[in-house]
Amino acid sequence: MSAELGSVLVKAGKIDQEQLDKALALAKESKLKFETALVKIGAINSEEEVSKLVGQHLKIGALRLGDIELNPEIVKLIPLDIARKFKVIAVSKLNKTLLVAISDPNNIYVMDALKFITGLTIQPVISPEKAIDKSIDTYYKDVGGLSEIVKGLEGDPDLEVVTGHDEGPSESDLLSAIQDKPLVKLVDSIIGDAIRMGASDIHIECYEKRIRVRYRVDGDLQEMAPLPFKYRAAIISRVKIMAELDISERRLPQDGRIKIKISGRTIDLRVSVLPTIFGEKVVMRILDPQALKIDLTKLGFRKEDLKRFEEKLASPFGIILVTGPTGSGKTTTLYSALLQINTVDVNIMTAEDPVEFNFEGINQVAVKSNIGLTFASSLRSFLRQDPDIIMLGEIRDGETAEIAIRAALTGHLVFSTLHTNDAPSSINRLMDMGVPNYLVASATKLIMAQRMMRKICQNCKEEVNLTPEQVENLKVDENLLKNIRAFKGKGCNDCNETGKSGRTGIFEVMPISHAIEGLILRKASDTEIADQAIKEGMHSLRMSAVEKLKNGEVDIDEVIAVTST
Repeated sequence: MSAELGSVLVKAGKIDQEQLDKALALAKESKLKFETALVKIGAINSEEEVSKLVGQHLKIGALRLGDIELNPEIVKLIPLDIARKFKVIAVSKLNKTLLVAISDPNNIYVMDALKFITGLTIQPVISPEKAIDKSIDTYYKDVGGLSEIVKGLEGDPDLEVVTGHDEGPSESDLLSAIQDKPLVKLVDSIIGDAIRMGASDIHIECYEKRIRVRYRVDGDLQEMAPLPFKYRAAIISRVKIMAELDISERRLPQDGRIKIKISGRTIDLRVSVLPTIFGEKVVMRILDPQALKIDLTKLGFRKEDLKRFEEKLASPFGIILVTGPTGSGKTTTLYSALLQINTVDVNIMTAEDPVEFNFEGINQVAVKSNIGLTFASSLRSFLRQDPDIIMLGEIRDGETAEIAIRAALTGHLVFSTLHTNDAPSSINRLMDMGVPNYLVASATKLIMAQRMMRKICQNCKEEVNLTPEQVENLKVDENLLKNIRAFKGKGCNDCNETGKSGRTGIFEVMPISHAIEGLILRKASDTEIADQAIKEGMHSLRMSAVEKLKNGEVDIDEVIAVTST
Protein backbone atom coordinates (compact mmCIF):
# COMPACT_ATOMS: atom_id res chain seq x y z
CA MET A 1 0.00 0.00 0.00
CA SER A 2 3.02 2.29 0.51
CA ALA A 3 3.49 3.46 -3.08
CA GLU A 4 -0.27 3.74 -3.66
CA LEU A 5 -0.79 5.80 -0.49
CA GLY A 6 2.26 7.89 -1.34
CA SER A 7 0.84 8.75 -4.77
CA VAL A 8 -2.45 9.80 -3.17
CA LEU A 9 -0.61 12.04 -0.67
CA VAL A 10 1.41 13.65 -3.48
CA LYS A 11 -1.76 14.30 -5.54
CA ALA A 12 -3.46 15.78 -2.47
CA GLY A 13 -0.50 18.13 -1.97
CA LYS A 14 0.29 16.71 1.48
CA ILE A 15 3.84 15.68 0.50
CA ASP A 16 6.06 16.22 -2.53
CA GLN A 17 7.73 13.62 -4.75
CA GLU A 18 11.11 14.08 -3.06
CA GLN A 19 9.57 13.33 0.37
CA LEU A 20 7.79 10.29 -1.07
CA ASP A 21 11.03 8.86 -2.49
CA LYS A 22 12.87 9.58 0.76
CA ALA A 23 10.17 7.90 2.89
CA LEU A 24 10.00 4.83 0.63
CA ALA A 25 13.79 4.47 0.76
CA LEU A 26 13.87 4.85 4.57
CA ALA A 27 11.00 2.35 5.02
CA LYS A 28 12.83 -0.20 2.87
CA GLU A 29 16.27 0.38 4.39
CA SER A 30 15.17 0.48 8.06
CA LYS A 31 12.26 -1.99 7.70
CA LEU A 32 9.83 0.64 8.98
CA LYS A 33 6.17 1.08 8.13
CA PHE A 34 5.72 3.65 5.37
CA GLU A 35 3.62 5.81 7.73
CA THR A 36 6.36 5.75 10.39
CA ALA A 37 8.96 6.69 7.77
CA LEU A 38 6.83 9.69 6.70
CA VAL A 39 6.74 10.94 10.29
CA LYS A 40 10.49 10.32 10.83
CA ILE A 41 11.49 12.48 7.84
CA GLY A 42 9.08 15.22 8.98
CA ALA A 43 6.80 15.01 5.92
CA ILE A 44 3.73 14.34 8.10
CA ASN A 45 3.29 15.45 11.73
CA SER A 46 1.94 12.20 13.20
CA GLU A 47 0.79 8.70 12.32
CA GLU A 48 -2.72 9.81 13.30
CA GLU A 49 -2.65 12.32 10.43
CA VAL A 50 -1.52 9.54 8.07
CA SER A 51 -4.34 7.29 9.34
CA LYS A 52 -6.88 10.03 8.65
CA LEU A 53 -5.59 10.46 5.11
CA VAL A 54 -5.59 6.67 4.53
CA GLY A 55 -9.18 6.56 5.80
CA GLN A 56 -10.21 9.28 3.37
CA HIS A 57 -8.44 7.46 0.54
CA LEU A 58 -10.18 4.14 1.30
CA LYS A 59 -13.46 5.88 2.15
CA ILE A 60 -13.57 4.50 5.71
CA GLY A 61 -13.57 6.29 9.04
CA ALA A 62 -10.55 7.13 11.20
CA LEU A 63 -10.70 6.80 14.98
CA ARG A 64 -8.73 8.29 17.90
CA LEU A 65 -8.74 5.34 20.30
CA GLY A 66 -7.41 7.43 23.17
CA ASP A 67 -10.60 9.54 23.15
CA ILE A 68 -13.06 6.70 23.83
CA GLU A 69 -13.58 4.03 26.48
CA LEU A 70 -14.07 0.52 25.13
CA ASN A 71 -16.25 -2.25 26.51
CA PRO A 72 -13.87 -5.02 27.72
CA GLU A 73 -16.44 -7.71 26.82
CA ILE A 74 -16.60 -6.43 23.21
CA VAL A 75 -12.80 -6.13 23.05
CA LYS A 76 -12.36 -9.78 24.05
CA LEU A 77 -14.46 -11.01 21.11
CA ILE A 78 -11.07 -10.97 19.32
CA PRO A 79 -8.48 -13.24 21.03
CA LEU A 80 -5.34 -11.52 22.35
CA ASP A 81 -2.91 -13.37 20.07
CA ILE A 82 -4.96 -12.38 16.99
CA ALA A 83 -5.25 -8.75 18.18
CA ARG A 84 -1.47 -8.52 18.67
CA LYS A 85 -0.56 -10.34 15.46
CA PHE A 86 -2.82 -8.30 13.16
CA LYS A 87 -2.82 -5.00 15.11
CA VAL A 88 -6.60 -4.86 15.57
CA ILE A 89 -9.01 -4.19 18.42
CA ALA A 90 -12.81 -4.49 18.62
CA VAL A 91 -14.45 -1.13 19.27
CA SER A 92 -18.22 -1.72 19.34
CA LYS A 93 -20.89 -4.22 18.25
CA LEU A 94 -24.27 -3.47 16.72
CA ASN A 95 -26.43 -6.49 15.93
CA LYS A 96 -24.23 -8.69 13.71
CA THR A 97 -21.68 -6.00 12.83
CA LEU A 98 -18.40 -5.56 14.71
CA LEU A 99 -16.59 -2.22 14.43
CA VAL A 100 -12.85 -2.96 14.45
CA ALA A 101 -9.93 -0.50 14.65
CA ILE A 102 -7.16 -1.68 12.34
CA SER A 103 -3.83 -0.25 11.23
CA ASP A 104 -3.89 -1.79 7.71
CA PRO A 105 -7.48 -1.98 6.37
CA ASN A 106 -6.15 -3.03 2.95
CA ASN A 107 -5.31 -6.49 4.30
CA ILE A 108 -8.24 -8.61 3.06
CA TYR A 109 -6.85 -11.73 4.77
CA VAL A 110 -7.20 -10.05 8.19
CA MET A 111 -10.84 -9.12 7.46
CA ASP A 112 -11.65 -12.69 6.46
CA ALA A 113 -9.86 -14.10 9.52
CA LEU A 114 -11.74 -11.76 11.88
CA LYS A 115 -15.07 -12.63 10.24
CA PHE A 116 -14.33 -16.35 10.63
CA ILE A 117 -13.20 -16.03 14.28
CA THR A 118 -16.06 -13.79 15.49
CA GLY A 119 -18.86 -14.95 13.17
CA LEU A 120 -19.73 -11.27 12.64
CA THR A 121 -19.60 -8.81 9.76
CA ILE A 122 -16.46 -6.68 10.13
CA GLN A 123 -16.65 -2.90 9.67
CA PRO A 124 -13.10 -1.44 9.76
CA VAL A 125 -12.03 1.97 11.02
CA ILE A 126 -8.41 3.03 10.76
CA SER A 127 -6.16 3.90 13.75
CA PRO A 128 -2.38 4.24 14.14
CA GLU A 129 -0.54 1.04 15.11
CA LYS A 130 0.85 2.63 18.29
CA ALA A 131 -2.65 3.61 19.49
CA ILE A 132 -3.93 0.07 18.85
CA ASP A 133 -0.96 -1.45 20.73
CA LYS A 134 -1.65 0.85 23.66
CA SER A 135 -5.35 -0.10 23.75
CA ILE A 136 -4.45 -3.80 23.56
CA ASP A 137 -2.13 -3.35 26.56
CA THR A 138 -4.91 -1.54 28.46
CA TYR A 139 -7.89 -3.80 27.73
CA TYR A 140 -6.20 -7.20 27.62
CA LYS A 141 -4.30 -6.61 30.89
CA ASP A 142 -5.40 -9.87 32.50
CA VAL A 143 -5.72 -12.00 29.37
CA GLY A 144 -2.54 -13.93 28.65
CA GLY A 145 -0.49 -11.16 30.22
CA LEU A 146 1.81 -11.18 33.22
CA SER A 147 -1.02 -11.54 35.74
CA GLU A 148 -2.36 -14.71 34.12
CA ILE A 149 1.10 -16.25 33.69
CA VAL A 150 1.94 -15.45 37.32
CA LYS A 151 -1.32 -17.10 38.47
CA GLY A 152 -0.36 -20.23 36.55
CA LEU A 153 2.97 -20.35 38.35
CA GLU A 154 1.71 -19.79 41.89
CA GLY A 155 0.69 -23.38 42.53
CA ASP A 156 3.75 -25.00 40.94
CA PRO A 157 5.72 -26.86 43.65
CA ASP A 158 8.87 -27.57 41.63
CA LEU A 159 11.08 -24.95 43.32
CA GLU A 160 11.40 -24.08 46.97
CA VAL A 161 11.65 -20.52 48.28
CA VAL A 162 15.29 -19.42 48.44
CA THR A 163 16.05 -17.84 51.82
CA GLY A 164 18.95 -15.57 52.61
CA HIS A 165 20.72 -18.47 54.38
CA ASP A 166 20.37 -21.08 51.63
CA GLU A 167 22.92 -21.80 48.94
CA GLY A 168 20.06 -21.66 46.44
CA PRO A 169 18.87 -24.21 43.88
CA SER A 170 21.50 -26.38 42.22
CA GLU A 171 22.51 -25.74 38.61
CA SER A 172 20.60 -28.84 37.46
CA ASP A 173 17.45 -27.66 39.31
CA LEU A 174 17.71 -24.26 37.63
CA LEU A 175 18.31 -25.72 34.18
CA SER A 176 15.18 -27.83 34.64
CA ALA A 177 13.10 -24.94 35.98
CA ILE A 178 14.02 -22.43 33.29
CA GLN A 179 12.81 -24.78 30.56
CA ASP A 180 9.26 -24.74 32.01
CA LYS A 181 6.98 -23.15 29.42
CA PRO A 182 5.12 -20.87 31.90
CA LEU A 183 8.42 -19.47 33.20
CA VAL A 184 9.82 -18.97 29.69
CA LYS A 185 6.56 -17.23 28.77
CA LEU A 186 6.78 -15.08 31.92
CA VAL A 187 10.25 -13.73 31.08
CA ASP A 188 9.25 -13.21 27.42
CA SER A 189 6.18 -11.27 28.59
CA ILE A 190 8.25 -9.04 30.90
CA ILE A 191 10.46 -8.08 27.93
CA GLY A 192 7.60 -7.83 25.40
CA ASP A 193 5.44 -5.64 27.64
CA ALA A 194 8.36 -3.29 28.32
CA ILE A 195 9.05 -2.84 24.60
CA ARG A 196 5.36 -2.21 23.83
CA MET A 197 5.21 0.41 26.61
CA GLY A 198 8.23 2.19 25.12
CA ALA A 199 10.42 1.48 28.18
CA SER A 200 14.16 2.15 28.01
CA ASP A 201 15.14 -0.22 30.86
CA ILE A 202 13.80 -3.24 32.74
CA HIS A 203 14.78 -3.72 36.41
CA ILE A 204 14.31 -7.10 38.13
CA GLU A 205 15.18 -6.74 41.82
CA CYS A 206 15.35 -9.31 44.61
CA TYR A 207 14.46 -8.34 48.17
CA GLU A 208 14.12 -10.37 51.37
CA LYS A 209 10.53 -11.45 50.76
CA ARG A 210 9.62 -10.31 47.27
CA ILE A 211 10.84 -9.84 43.71
CA ARG A 212 10.03 -6.57 42.01
CA VAL A 213 9.86 -5.63 38.30
CA ARG A 214 10.05 -2.02 37.19
CA TYR A 215 10.12 -0.39 33.74
CA ARG A 216 11.72 2.99 33.03
CA VAL A 217 9.23 4.87 30.83
CA ASP A 218 9.90 8.47 29.79
CA GLY A 219 12.73 8.61 32.33
CA ASP A 220 10.68 7.44 35.36
CA LEU A 221 10.56 3.96 36.91
CA GLN A 222 7.10 2.37 37.12
CA GLU A 223 6.39 -0.77 39.15
CA MET A 224 4.73 -3.69 37.36
CA ALA A 225 2.84 -6.78 38.57
CA PRO A 226 4.67 -8.56 41.43
CA LEU A 227 6.32 -11.90 40.58
CA PRO A 228 6.22 -15.14 42.63
CA PHE A 229 9.10 -14.86 45.10
CA LYS A 230 10.05 -18.55 44.99
CA TYR A 231 10.94 -18.23 41.29
CA ARG A 232 13.48 -15.45 41.70
CA ALA A 233 16.52 -17.66 41.02
CA ALA A 234 14.83 -19.32 38.02
CA ILE A 235 13.73 -15.96 36.51
CA ILE A 236 17.23 -14.48 36.86
CA SER A 237 18.77 -17.68 35.44
CA ARG A 238 16.40 -17.61 32.45
CA VAL A 239 17.60 -14.08 31.63
CA LYS A 240 21.24 -15.18 32.06
CA ILE A 241 20.74 -18.13 29.69
CA MET A 242 19.21 -15.79 27.10
CA ALA A 243 22.23 -13.45 27.50
CA GLU A 244 24.68 -16.41 27.29
CA LEU A 245 25.98 -15.79 30.83
CA ASP A 246 27.16 -18.31 33.43
CA ILE A 247 24.16 -19.34 35.59
CA SER A 248 26.42 -21.02 38.16
CA GLU A 249 28.26 -17.74 38.90
CA ARG A 250 26.17 -15.79 41.43
CA ARG A 251 28.95 -13.96 43.32
CA LEU A 252 30.34 -11.66 40.60
CA PRO A 253 28.75 -9.08 38.26
CA GLN A 254 28.20 -10.21 34.64
CA ASP A 255 27.35 -8.36 31.43
CA GLY A 256 25.82 -9.74 28.25
CA ARG A 257 23.48 -9.07 25.34
CA ILE A 258 20.20 -10.52 24.12
CA LYS A 259 18.93 -10.12 20.56
CA ILE A 260 15.20 -10.61 20.05
CA LYS A 261 12.64 -10.17 17.28
CA ILE A 262 9.29 -8.59 18.04
CA SER A 263 6.64 -7.39 15.57
CA GLY A 264 9.09 -8.04 12.71
CA ARG A 265 11.89 -5.85 14.05
CA THR A 266 15.15 -6.77 15.77
CA ILE A 267 15.92 -5.28 19.18
CA ASP A 268 19.07 -5.59 21.30
CA LEU A 269 18.98 -5.82 25.08
CA ARG A 270 22.11 -4.96 27.05
CA VAL A 271 22.05 -7.07 30.22
CA SER A 272 23.79 -6.32 33.53
CA VAL A 273 23.62 -8.79 36.43
CA LEU A 274 24.75 -7.63 39.89
CA PRO A 275 24.87 -9.76 43.07
CA THR A 276 23.00 -8.21 46.02
CA ILE A 277 22.47 -9.51 49.57
CA PHE A 278 19.13 -11.17 48.69
CA GLY A 279 19.97 -12.45 45.20
CA GLU A 280 20.97 -11.00 41.86
CA LYS A 281 19.61 -7.80 40.36
CA VAL A 282 19.15 -7.66 36.58
CA VAL A 283 18.92 -4.48 34.50
CA MET A 284 18.16 -4.80 30.80
CA ARG A 285 18.73 -1.71 28.64
CA ILE A 286 16.41 -1.84 25.61
CA LEU A 287 18.15 -0.66 22.44
CA ASP A 288 15.27 -0.21 20.00
CA PRO A 289 16.32 1.55 16.76
CA GLN A 290 12.67 2.39 16.03
CA ALA A 291 12.36 4.28 19.33
CA LEU A 292 15.52 6.30 18.64
CA LYS A 293 14.81 9.84 17.40
CA ILE A 294 17.79 10.55 15.18
CA ASP A 295 16.69 13.82 13.64
CA LEU A 296 17.97 17.14 15.02
CA THR A 297 14.69 18.85 14.13
CA LYS A 298 12.73 16.44 16.36
CA LEU A 299 14.81 16.71 19.55
CA GLY A 300 13.25 19.91 20.93
CA PHE A 301 15.76 22.61 19.88
CA ARG A 302 14.73 26.26 19.74
CA LYS A 303 15.05 27.45 16.13
CA GLU A 304 17.85 29.84 17.02
CA ASP A 305 19.79 27.16 18.92
CA LEU A 306 19.41 24.61 16.13
CA LYS A 307 20.73 27.15 13.63
CA ARG A 308 23.78 27.85 15.84
CA PHE A 309 24.46 24.13 16.29
CA GLU A 310 24.13 23.35 12.58
CA GLU A 311 26.49 26.23 11.69
CA LYS A 312 29.21 24.61 13.81
CA LEU A 313 28.50 21.17 12.28
CA ALA A 314 29.72 22.66 9.01
CA SER A 315 33.11 23.56 10.55
CA PRO A 316 36.08 21.84 8.83
CA PHE A 317 37.84 21.27 12.18
CA GLY A 318 37.47 21.88 15.91
CA ILE A 319 35.77 20.17 18.83
CA ILE A 320 32.06 20.20 19.70
CA LEU A 321 31.13 19.07 23.22
CA VAL A 322 27.76 17.92 24.54
CA THR A 323 27.40 17.86 28.32
CA GLY A 324 24.88 16.58 30.81
CA PRO A 325 24.21 13.74 33.26
CA THR A 326 23.60 10.11 32.29
CA GLY A 327 20.25 9.74 30.53
CA SER A 328 20.08 13.34 29.28
CA GLY A 329 20.13 12.30 25.59
CA LYS A 330 23.73 13.25 24.74
CA THR A 331 24.37 10.14 22.61
CA THR A 332 21.12 10.65 20.68
CA THR A 333 22.12 14.24 19.90
CA LEU A 334 25.57 13.14 18.70
CA TYR A 335 24.12 10.33 16.55
CA SER A 336 21.65 12.83 15.02
CA ALA A 337 24.47 15.26 14.25
CA LEU A 338 26.66 12.53 12.69
CA LEU A 339 23.84 11.23 10.52
CA GLN A 340 23.16 14.76 9.24
CA ILE A 341 26.78 15.05 8.02
CA ASN A 342 27.20 11.37 7.05
CA THR A 343 27.88 11.67 3.33
CA VAL A 344 29.88 9.52 0.94
CA ASP A 345 32.78 12.02 0.82
CA VAL A 346 33.65 11.94 4.56
CA ASN A 347 35.27 9.29 6.75
CA ILE A 348 33.49 9.16 10.13
CA MET A 349 34.93 7.11 13.00
CA THR A 350 33.51 6.66 16.50
CA ALA A 351 34.77 5.12 19.75
CA GLU A 352 31.90 4.17 22.06
CA ASP A 353 31.43 2.32 25.34
CA PRO A 354 29.35 0.42 24.34
CA VAL A 355 28.16 0.81 20.72
CA GLU A 356 24.40 1.15 21.22
CA PHE A 357 23.18 1.45 17.62
CA ASN A 358 24.79 0.59 14.29
CA PHE A 359 24.74 3.03 11.38
CA GLU A 360 25.82 2.38 7.82
CA GLY A 361 28.60 4.67 6.63
CA ILE A 362 30.02 5.21 10.13
CA ASN A 363 32.98 3.15 11.39
CA GLN A 364 32.12 2.32 15.00
CA VAL A 365 34.61 0.90 17.52
CA ALA A 366 33.56 -0.61 20.87
CA VAL A 367 35.97 0.45 23.63
CA LYS A 368 37.33 -2.46 25.73
CA SER A 369 39.43 -1.01 28.55
CA ASN A 370 40.26 -4.46 29.99
CA ILE A 371 42.39 -5.25 26.92
CA GLY A 372 43.85 -1.77 26.54
CA LEU A 373 41.42 -0.49 23.89
CA THR A 374 40.63 2.80 25.64
CA PHE A 375 39.20 6.04 24.25
CA ALA A 376 42.75 7.46 24.11
CA SER A 377 44.26 4.43 22.30
CA SER A 378 41.29 4.30 19.88
CA LEU A 379 41.75 7.98 19.10
CA ARG A 380 45.46 7.50 18.39
CA SER A 381 44.61 4.69 15.96
CA PHE A 382 41.87 6.77 14.32
CA LEU A 383 44.43 9.43 13.41
CA ARG A 384 46.22 6.82 11.27
CA GLN A 385 42.94 5.95 9.46
CA ASP A 386 42.56 9.22 7.50
CA PRO A 387 39.45 10.43 9.38
CA ASP A 388 37.50 13.59 8.64
CA ILE A 389 35.12 13.37 11.60
CA ILE A 390 35.73 11.65 14.94
CA MET A 391 33.26 10.96 17.74
CA LEU A 392 34.40 9.88 21.22
CA GLY A 393 31.67 8.55 23.49
CA GLU A 394 33.12 10.41 26.47
CA ILE A 395 36.18 12.40 27.56
CA ARG A 396 37.05 10.77 30.88
CA ASP A 397 40.66 11.82 31.54
CA GLY A 398 43.33 14.36 30.69
CA GLU A 399 45.08 12.09 28.16
CA THR A 400 41.92 11.62 26.08
CA ALA A 401 41.04 15.31 26.39
CA GLU A 402 44.45 16.50 25.15
CA ILE A 403 44.59 14.06 22.21
CA ALA A 404 41.03 15.07 21.22
CA ILE A 405 41.89 18.78 21.39
CA ARG A 406 45.07 18.28 19.34
CA ALA A 407 43.14 16.20 16.76
CA ALA A 408 40.65 19.09 16.50
CA LEU A 409 43.53 21.50 15.78
CA THR A 410 45.02 19.33 13.03
CA GLY A 411 42.11 19.39 10.60
CA HIS A 412 39.56 17.04 12.21
CA LEU A 413 36.03 17.75 13.42
CA VAL A 414 35.74 16.04 16.82
CA PHE A 415 32.56 15.36 18.82
CA SER A 416 32.48 14.17 22.42
CA THR A 417 30.62 14.35 25.74
CA LEU A 418 31.48 15.53 29.25
CA HIS A 419 29.71 15.20 32.60
CA THR A 420 29.21 18.81 33.69
CA ASN A 421 26.13 20.67 34.92
CA ASP A 422 26.09 23.36 32.23
CA ALA A 423 27.95 24.56 29.15
CA PRO A 424 30.17 27.30 30.70
CA SER A 425 31.59 24.99 33.42
CA SER A 426 32.91 22.60 30.73
CA ILE A 427 35.71 25.06 29.94
CA ASN A 428 37.25 24.86 33.40
CA ARG A 429 36.57 21.11 33.54
CA LEU A 430 38.86 20.63 30.52
CA MET A 431 41.52 22.81 32.11
CA ASP A 432 41.20 20.84 35.38
CA MET A 433 42.01 17.74 33.32
CA GLY A 434 45.31 19.34 32.37
CA VAL A 435 44.53 20.76 28.91
CA PRO A 436 46.24 24.17 28.49
CA ASN A 437 43.78 27.07 28.26
CA TYR A 438 45.21 28.30 24.93
CA LEU A 439 44.44 24.89 23.36
CA VAL A 440 40.89 24.91 24.76
CA ALA A 441 40.33 28.45 23.43
CA SER A 442 41.59 27.73 19.90
CA ALA A 443 40.09 24.24 19.41
CA THR A 444 36.60 24.48 20.94
CA LYS A 445 33.86 25.56 18.53
CA LEU A 446 30.71 24.98 20.59
CA ILE A 447 29.63 23.52 23.94
CA MET A 448 26.06 22.45 24.53
CA ALA A 449 24.39 21.29 27.76
CA GLN A 450 21.13 19.38 27.63
CA ARG A 451 18.45 17.67 29.71
CA MET A 452 15.37 15.57 28.98
CA MET A 453 11.94 16.70 30.20
CA ARG A 454 8.70 14.74 30.38
CA LYS A 455 5.97 16.28 28.23
CA ILE A 456 2.37 16.84 29.30
CA CYS A 457 -0.01 14.19 27.93
CA GLN A 458 -1.93 15.96 25.16
CA ASN A 459 -5.00 13.76 25.73
CA CYS A 460 -5.66 14.87 29.35
CA LYS A 461 -4.02 18.30 29.29
CA GLU A 462 -5.85 21.00 31.27
CA GLU A 463 -5.10 24.63 32.09
CA VAL A 464 -4.00 25.46 35.65
CA ASN A 465 -3.22 28.65 37.55
CA LEU A 466 0.32 29.18 38.79
CA THR A 467 0.67 30.09 42.46
CA PRO A 468 2.86 33.06 43.50
CA GLU A 469 5.23 30.58 45.20
CA GLN A 470 5.66 28.60 41.98
CA VAL A 471 6.39 31.74 39.98
CA GLU A 472 8.91 32.87 42.60
CA ASN A 473 10.62 29.44 42.52
CA LEU A 474 11.22 29.83 38.76
CA LYS A 475 13.64 32.72 39.47
CA VAL A 476 13.55 34.10 35.93
CA ASP A 477 12.95 37.55 34.46
CA GLU A 478 9.31 38.54 35.04
CA ASN A 479 9.02 39.57 31.37
CA LEU A 480 9.37 35.90 30.41
CA LEU A 481 6.23 35.10 32.40
CA LYS A 482 3.91 37.79 31.03
CA ASN A 483 0.50 36.44 29.91
CA ILE A 484 1.69 32.87 30.55
CA ARG A 485 -0.87 30.03 30.30
CA ALA A 486 0.23 26.96 32.23
CA PHE A 487 -1.01 23.38 31.78
CA LYS A 488 -0.86 20.04 33.54
CA GLY A 489 -1.93 16.49 32.67
CA LYS A 490 -4.63 15.14 34.99
CA GLY A 491 -3.99 11.47 34.06
CA CYS A 492 -5.74 9.12 31.61
CA ASN A 493 -5.44 5.68 29.98
CA ASP A 494 -3.14 7.06 27.28
CA CYS A 495 -0.49 8.08 29.84
CA ASN A 496 -1.09 5.33 32.45
CA GLU A 497 -2.60 7.99 34.76
CA THR A 498 0.74 9.84 35.02
CA GLY A 499 -0.30 13.02 33.16
CA LYS A 500 2.97 12.75 31.17
CA SER A 501 3.61 11.22 27.76
CA GLY A 502 6.85 11.35 25.80
CA ARG A 503 9.94 13.48 26.36
CA THR A 504 11.57 16.52 24.83
CA GLY A 505 15.03 18.02 25.13
CA ILE A 506 16.08 21.41 26.46
CA PHE A 507 19.40 22.85 25.34
CA GLU A 508 21.94 25.47 26.42
CA VAL A 509 23.95 26.21 23.26
CA MET A 510 27.18 28.18 23.70
CA PRO A 511 29.26 28.89 20.57
CA ILE A 512 32.81 29.99 21.41
CA SER A 513 32.98 33.61 20.24
CA HIS A 514 36.08 35.84 20.18
CA ALA A 515 34.95 37.40 23.46
CA ILE A 516 34.60 34.00 25.15
CA GLU A 517 37.98 32.94 23.72
CA GLY A 518 39.47 35.96 25.49
CA LEU A 519 37.83 34.95 28.77
CA ILE A 520 39.25 31.41 28.44
CA LEU A 521 42.76 32.78 27.79
CA ARG A 522 42.64 34.79 31.00
CA LYS A 523 41.13 31.82 32.91
CA ALA A 524 37.86 33.58 33.75
CA SER A 525 35.35 31.97 36.13
CA ASP A 526 32.34 29.92 35.01
CA THR A 527 30.04 32.81 36.02
CA GLU A 528 31.92 35.35 33.84
CA ILE A 529 31.79 32.99 30.85
CA ALA A 530 28.06 32.32 31.43
CA ASP A 531 27.26 36.06 31.68
CA GLN A 532 29.08 36.76 28.40
CA ALA A 533 27.35 33.84 26.64
CA ILE A 534 23.90 35.07 27.78
CA LYS A 535 24.76 38.57 26.49
CA GLU A 536 25.50 36.94 23.13
CA GLY A 537 22.08 35.24 23.06
CA MET A 538 22.57 31.96 24.90
CA HIS A 539 19.44 30.63 26.65
CA SER A 540 20.24 28.81 29.91
CA LEU A 541 18.62 25.43 30.58
CA ARG A 542 16.09 27.11 32.91
CA MET A 543 15.24 29.75 30.26
CA SER A 544 14.77 27.03 27.62
CA ALA A 545 12.54 25.05 30.03
CA VAL A 546 10.40 28.13 30.77
CA GLU A 547 9.90 28.61 27.04
CA LYS A 548 8.52 25.06 26.80
CA LEU A 549 6.31 25.83 29.82
CA LYS A 550 4.91 28.85 27.95
CA ASN A 551 4.31 26.68 24.88
CA GLY A 552 2.25 24.22 26.95
CA GLU A 553 4.69 21.33 26.42
CA VAL A 554 5.74 20.80 30.06
CA ASP A 555 4.36 21.66 33.49
CA ILE A 556 5.98 23.92 36.08
CA ASP A 557 6.88 21.07 38.46
CA GLU A 558 8.97 19.48 35.69
CA VAL A 559 10.75 22.79 35.00
CA ILE A 560 11.73 23.19 38.65
CA ALA A 561 12.68 19.51 39.08
CA VAL A 562 14.90 19.26 35.98
CA THR A 563 16.63 22.66 35.87
CA SER A 564 18.36 24.98 38.30
CA THR A 565 18.98 28.71 38.15
